[in-house]
Amino acid sequence: MAADTAHPSGPSAPGRTSKLAIVGAGAVGSTLAFAALTRGSARSIALHDVNRAKVEAEVLDLRHGLMFTSPAHVTGSDDVAVCADADVVVVTAGAKQKPGQTRLDLAEGTIGLMRQILPGLVDVAPDAVYLMVTNPVDVVTYAALQISGLPRERLFGSGTVLDSSRLRAVLAERCGVAVGNVHAYIAGEHGDSEIALWSSASIGGVPLLDWVPLDGRAPLDAAVREEVHREVVDSAYRIIAGKGATNYAVGLAATRIIEAVLKDEGRIMPVSSLLDGYHGIGDVCLSVPSLVDRRGVTGTLPVPMSDDELAGLRASAASVRGVLQRFGF
Repeated sequence: MAADTAHPSGPSAPGRTSKLAIVGAGAVGSTLAFAALTRGSARSIALHDVNRAKVEAEVLDLRHGLMFTSPAHVTGSDDVAVCADADVVVVTAGAKQKPGQTRLDLAEGTIGLMRQILPGLVDVAPDAVYLMVTNPVDVVTYAALQISGLPRERLFGSGTVLDSSRLRAVLAERCGVAVGNVHAYIAGEHGDSEIALWSSASIGGVPLLDWVPLDGRAPLDAAVREEVHREVVDSAYRIIAGKGATNYAVGLAATRIIEAVLKDEGRIMPVSSLLDGYHGIGDVCLSVPSLVDRRGVTGTLPVPMSDDELAGLRASAASVRGVLQRFGF
C-alpha cells in the first residue's frame, strides 16, 4: 500500500508504509528529520516549512545520505499538502527562544501561529497522531487541542521526555552508572516549574532515596538532589546561551515518542496531555508518566508522590493555567 494512502485502521496498520510529517524545518525540525532517518523510524519523511528554499535544501541534504540509512523516501515543500495522510505529524514551528527568554514568553506568537497552521494540517492529515514540540509546549498543546478539535489522545506534547532524559544523564554521571540503569521522571510543566519525582525514582532497582554511593561518590541527599534538579531546569538556557538553540537531544527525544506511536510500543513516557482528575488536577496539559501507543496517549499512571511533589505538580498546573487564561483559554 502506498505511503500516502488513507488508513482508517490507524498509524502503522499492518501492511502499510508509515509516514512522518514534520512541520518546521528549523534547527529542531531538521535535526528530528535526520534522527528519524538514521534510526529508520518511518519509511516516508515529509518536511513542511513556509521557507521554500530552506526546506528544499534540507530535503536535498537528507536525500544525499540515503545510501547510509534504512530505505526511506524524503520529501519537502512549502505546501501543506506534503503532509497529506501522515501517520504522525510533529509540529516544531514557532518563535525562536532567545537568550534570557522563558518558554512562557514565547506563548503569544506561537499560539497565533497554531491558529494559522493547524486547520490546514488537520484537513490533509485528519487521522494522524499529532505531537507538539513547539514551546511553551504545555500551553501550545492545550491551545492546539482547542483550535484543532482533535481528540485528547491524538494530540499531545513532547512534554518532559527530554527533561527526564537530562535528569537521568546527570544522575548517571553523579552515581557512576549507565544512563539505562537510572529510572526517574520529571513531571509538570516543561519549564521552570517542573518537578523531579524523587520518591518513585530508582537506580538499578534500588530506590533512589535509598541509594548508597559507590567509589566514594557524594550521597544523593536533599542538597545534592536540589543541585541536580536545578541543573536540569537550567540546562536549556545554558545551551541556548552557548549555541542559540537546543536541537540534538530534543530531536532524539521526539523521535522516540514517534516510534512509540508508529511501532505501537505501549511505552511509558512523560508526555504532556490533557489531564482529567490526575491526583485531582484537570483541564490543563502537563507531563506525567503516560502510556503511548499507536492511538496516541491512552492512559496516565497514578505514580505515588510525596506531599511536596504533589504540591509542586499543582503549582506547576497553576502556572500553566495562568498563562492560558492570559490568552483567553
